[in-house]
Amino acid sequence: MFNKILVVCVGNICRSPSGERILQTKLPAKHVASAGIATKKSGLAGKPADAMACEMMGQLGFDLSGHQAQQLTPELCREYDLILVMEKGHIEAVTNIAPEARGKTMLFGQWISQRDIPDPYRQSREAFEHSLTLVDQAAQAWATKL
Repeated sequence: MFNKILVVCVGNICRSPSGERILQTKLPAKHVASAGIATKKSGLAGKPADAMACEMMGQLGFDLSGHQAQQLTPELCREYDLILVMEKGHIEAVTNIAPEARGKTMLFGQWISQRDIPDPYRQSREAFEHSLTLVDQAAQAWATKL
């Protein structure tokens, strides 16, 4: 049913590429990608994953090299069966970009007490560790549901 999954955050350089890679590993039969709500506005379109995200994910055995941030578009929203966002407020942002996607947009942290996953961008190493721990827990929970 959900064969194409899109993971969404703000800039598409920290949380969503991390969630994308973890889900790809846990759900190899599914097509998983990521995008950002404000990637273009932030000047991040086409940029690689954040250096700290790359380092921390590497320590967990995941490779973010080759990632290029992309802007969430109505076309992308139509292409995917399930859109997973990092914060409750992102549901509204996705709906503003593609109103028809509302029914297939859910929280990435849905199965871990509907938790928001905080943005670690330009924050401490501890902030990244906390965020990536939640991303990993949420991805594991989604993998068992899907």
